[in-house]
Amino acid sequence: MGLFRTKTESSTPLEGVDAVLADLDGVVYAGAHAIPRAVESLNLAKQDRAIGYITNNASRSDASVAGHLAELGLDVVPNDVVTSPQAAMAMLAEHVEPGALVFVVGGEGITAELEKRGYRITRSADDAPDAVVQGFTPDIGWRELAEASFALNANGGPDAATPGIPWIATNMDWTIPVARGIAPGNGTLVSAVHTAVGRFPLVAGKPETPIFDEARRRFAAERPLMVGDRLDTDILGARRAGMLSALVLTGIDRAKQVLAAPATSRPDFILADLDGLHAPYPVTEQIRGVTRVGAARVRISGNRVEIVADGGDELDLLRAACAAIWDSGMGIHVLDVPARLYS
Repeated sequence: MGLFRTKTESSTPLEGVDAVLADLDGVVYAGAHAIPRAVESLNLAKQDRAIGYITNNASRSDASVAGHLAELGLDVVPNDVVTSPQAAMAMLAEHVEPGALVFVVGGEGITAELEKRGYRITRSADDAPDAVVQGFTPDIGWRELAEASFALNANGGPDAATPGIPWIATNMDWTIPVARGIAPGNGTLVSAVHTAVGRFPLVAGKPETPIFDEARRRFAAERPLMVGDRLDTDILGARRAGMLSALVLTGIDRAKQVLAAPATSRPDFILADLDGLHAPYPVTEQIRGVTRVGAARVRISGNRVEIVADGGDELDLLRAACAAIWDSGMGIHVLDVPARLYS
C-alpha cells in the first residue's frame, strides 16, 4: 500500500502501473472546465501506459464523453471510455440473448449500447419485455418509474413465487452534482422502483466490480491504478476489484473524509491533484510510536491525535495523520483530532 511503504527511496504512484483508470467529475473536470494540470498530467501518463476514463454517468454515450474530453485537450478516443451502461451490457448478456426486448429507464448512454449489441428497446411494460435496464437522465419522471415497476411486477413482485425478469441498474449513486448543487442520483430513483417491486437490481457501476472488470479487460491491464475523488465509489470499488487506488483532493472527498475512511475505502495514495501521479510519493515511517511522512510527524497518545511536527507541507501532514489513525485500529469517532488536520 502506498501510504505504508517502508523502502528507503520514494517512487511515483505510476511505478509498475500499466493502466490508469480516471474518474471524471472532480478528477478530470469540475463543471465545464478541466481541473488545473489534469489534462497535461493524463496526456503525459499516456506516453507509457493506457489511460481509461471510467464513469457511472449513464446519460451519455462513450463517443459523447470522449468528444467532451477531447475538447478539453485530452488524447482520447471513444474506446478509452468505460461507462456503467457498457458494464451493464456484460451483465445483461448473462441473462438474455441479443434480440431480446429490453425495457429502458434512461437515455442515450443505455440505448446506444443496447443497439450496438442487437437488443430491441421498449418504453412500455405492455410489450412484455425480457429485462429492465435502469440508468439516470434528467428527464426521468414518475411515469417512467411506474412503467418499470409494472414490467418488473408482471411475472414477479413482492408476493410472487418467481423473481421476475432481470433488472440491472447502471449505478446506485445516491446524489449527482449539477450546476445548482447536489441533486438526487440514480440510486434514489432505483430505490423508488425497489419500494414498488420488493427486490433489488443487479448493479454494474462503481463501487460494484463489473465496471472495473470491464476496464481491466478493455485495457488488458494486469496492474491498473484507479484515480478518483470519492471514497465510497472509486476507492471502495477499486479495492473490491483488487486494484491500486489514488484519491485526489479536487472533488467530493477531502481531508475530513479520508481521515475517517473505513478500512474498505482507504486509498493507496493521497494526492492533491493529478499532477501528483508524476511526483515521488513520500515514504511513511513508524519510529518509536511516531508516524513520519517527509518532515511531518504525528502520533496517537491515548485517544488524542497529536501533531509532533507539521513539517511545512499540509499534504504530508495529512498523509502522516491518516497512516497514524488507520494503523491505530481505533475508530475516528473515539479520537480527538485537531481541527487543523481537516479544516
